[in-house]
Amino acid sequence: MRAGSVVDQHHLVPKSKGGRVTVLMHRICHRKLHTVLSEDELAHDYATPERLREHPDIAAFIRWIRRRPPEFDDRHRRPRRA
Repeated sequence: MRAGSVVDQHHLVPKSKGGRVTVLMHRICHRKLHTVLSEDELAHDYATPERLREHPDIAAFIRWIRRRPPEFDDRHRRPRRA
């Protein structure tokens, strides 16, 4: 975790799909996940931190966000996929 960042608890499998296990995640990264991936995709294909990092859009975002200061915040306006 980067010092100075606000963190959220992310359910690896969405609560609506029966998930209980959570991991700490930077808020900006958490929002990005939910703009890129549907709850079904999160539950079935991306239910581990390793799998999340392998998604091309998430990997590109991680490379991009690493170059920003810890307090950087941005709004993701891209709608979720169904």
